[in-house]
Amino acid sequence: MKDDLIKRFTSYVKVNTQSNDDSPSCPSTPGQLTLARQLLSELKAIGMQEVTMDENGYVMATLPANTDKNVPVVGFMAHVDTATDFTGDGVNPQLVENYDGGDIVLNEKLNIVLSPKTFPELLNYKGHLLITTDGTTLLGADDKSGVTEVMTAMDYLIQHPEVKHGKVRVAFTPDEEIGRGPHQFDVKAFGASLAYTVDGGALGGLEYENFNAAEAKLIFKGSNVHPGSAKNKMLSSIKMAVDFQNQLPPEEAPEFTDGYEGFYHPLTFSGDVEQTKVVYIIRDFDKEKFEAKKAFVQETVQKLEKKYGEGTIELQLKDQYYNMKEIVEQHKEVVEVAYQAMKNLDIEPQILPIRGGTDGAQISYMGLPTPNLFTGGENFHGKFEYISVNDMIKATKTIVEIARLFEEQA
Repeated sequence: MKDDLIKRFTSYVKVNTQSNDDSPSCPSTPGQLTLARQLLSELKAIGMQEVTMDENGYVMATLPANTDKNVPVVGFMAHVDTATDFTGDGVNPQLVENYDGGDIVLNEKLNIVLSPKTFPELLNYKGHLLITTDGTTLLGADDKSGVTEVMTAMDYLIQHPEVKHGKVRVAFTPDEEIGRGPHQFDVKAFGASLAYTVDGGALGGLEYENFNAAEAKLIFKGSNVHPGSAKNKMLSSIKMAVDFQNQLPPEEAPEFTDGYEGFYHPLTFSGDVEQTKVVYIIRDFDKEKFEAKKAFVQETVQKLEKKYGEGTIELQLKDQYYNMKEIVEQHKEVVEVAYQAMKNLDIEPQILPIRGGTDGAQISYMGLPTPNLFTGGENFHGKFEYISVNDMIKATKTIVEIARLFEEQA
């Protein structure tokens, strides 16, 4: 299993599948289709049935049941795209054998070092086989590790028919990182009764709570005049945007929050005196606090328009996804089986809220309860991203054990 995981993962991460929020197409970038086609061929090669890819790049396949029991159809999902935060072009994965607990030099020339002094959780991986970046790109473990583990689990089940299971459906989807993964996902065609996204982080992660999420796009409209004659004439959109930021509670920012605390976060900022564009994300687990945060943004815009003039600020505010807990708790067996699967494998489940979102958040509200499983990765979305192959093996075995348990309990 180790060699299969390494071979698949290092192949997948070399395909640039970075999504693009500015693109209206689905998938938003051609590299995602490239990887989707590769996965399509591989699913057929390992013996999966009903292998399909639609015009939007959604790949689905079936592992037929090998039991006469009436077992719920279980789905496993992972997304092919990588984050927009850091480049995913030219990924060059590095293998670190038997990690010794010290600094890992990712790039000697650029003096980029992955160190437990900065990332103390690295010490949890002493003795592990790690895969890292070369310091110039992200790795893409989010979520090509999930793709790898789902694929490898299906291959294992096909090669080991003595492991009894019901019908299993798998899906590989685009554009999760820009929040559009479920938008073209056909729940009916997928045909699962319950499902899991394999899109989590460290060992044991079992997540069925996530942020309520919204996006606020603001355009500040100024008026540029030569600074030498600007008195009582110039209106700087940059300063307007800074004024807006200063109205937000400073303690409600990602760098000052954890656990169940929500935040406002300026994701992008660009502009000049004439016009400045800022994109915020708004997050909170509690629905009432989430609505209050959105209302505060709207009230602040109205307040600043009185100060700077009507029409000087344009706001586009939209919800992105909601906390899946409300849906999943109505189908707790999907969590209970995953919990037991991990315990059976001597993995201690870590049930924590996701300070983010997954495709499962939206898909749960589309009628398919879909909590999230760990992959074994850390430091997603940047050059310090890495993954433990040891824990990838455990993630793969967890998928196999979940399928087995549903059959056993049927």
